[in-house]
Amino acid sequence: MTDHAKFYEKQISLTEWFEAIGHPQATALRLEDNDKRERLNVLNQLIELPFDKPAQFSGKDVAERSPAFKAYLKAHGDELCAVRLIPDDPALPKLRMRGESIANGTKWFDTQKIDPAHYRVDFVPHAESDWATIFIVSKQGIFGEITKGEHSELTQGFYKTHIPIIFHYDFKTWHLSEDDPAAKKHLQKIVAHLQVSDASVRQKLQSKLEATFVHDYLAGYFETTASAARGIWFIDYNRLLGEELAPSVASDLKNSKALVRGRPASPGVITGTVRLVHPEQLGRKLDENDILVCGMTTPDYVPLMKQAAAIVTDLGGILSHAAIIARELKKPCITGTKNATTILTDGQSVTVDAGSGVVLAA
Repeated sequence: MTDHAKFYEKQISLTEWFEAIGHPQATALRLEDNDKRERLNVLNQLIELPFDKPAQFSGKDVAERSPAFKAYLKAHGDELCAVRLIPDDPALPKLRMRGESIANGTKWFDTQKIDPAHYRVDFVPHAESDWATIFIVSKQGIFGEITKGEHSELTQGFYKTHIPIIFHYDFKTWHLSEDDPAAKKHLQKIVAHLQVSDASVRQKLQSKLEATFVHDYLAGYFETTASAARGIWFIDYNRLLGEELAPSVASDLKNSKALVRGRPASPGVITGTVRLVHPEQLGRKLDENDILVCGMTTPDYVPLMKQAAAIVTDLGGILSHAAIIARELKKPCITGTKNATTILTDGQSVTVDAGSGVVLAA
């Protein structure tokens, strides 16, 4: 198993991250996530937003193999999917599986120790992705990352071959961290789907979804995937994640004094002591001026993230789940340095300038 696979095993949904840190809106965020495809369906109906429309069944339909489900399974059993078990009570766990056939997903469902009467089952179409994005539309502009790869590389914070491109659109000009005309063209296609020029349609969306708009663009948190064969799919629309999560896109690459450079995930300037923490050292305690430096944060690192004055990681992006949590904890955070764990030494005194994405000698 590769290191990336080990990291992925430890990752959980963003709502579960919020629960792990005791976020006051954790329940509201879970409900928002549970109903995201219902909102995407409304957007599809009113503005023709393309999305990964799931086949939906009650838990009892799947468990008892109702005639409708048996017909679906016979017709589509070999197709790849993601399976989401959505509870009718937010206190119940949301369960998911992805990357298997619908037939295997059904077998996986049968092994879950749940009461099917309290769950809805979404079979979400799954396909390889040529492009993936994760971004936020806010008053500050449209911020995010785009990669040639799977969207999990952005949300979970690791990538295989292509370094994600940071982008910012200030509603006038596009700014990309690297010159890539194909990426820019793809981004322009994506955001065009979110511009609602018709005031009557905006009013309907405000009424049905409590949607908000900035310069006629639908505001919120979004994820997309795309391929040449199927085009663009929106796979997430979250209304609660917005203004406060819009990250800085600056990166002080010209600072020759920087020990390491990365991506500014959560702003702030902190001087403190480097504490290298590898996965086998999670029991370590940090002081209030300690800077957590690690390969990548997983939920196991949450106690240390709470203790640390700042966080610096080798992997991760500006809107990876761990980066969002660092921002919620109001901890300066730099991700994607590639080499912080090898350049920085335990006990070293450094200054983390997370707004500029650099670590300097103190």
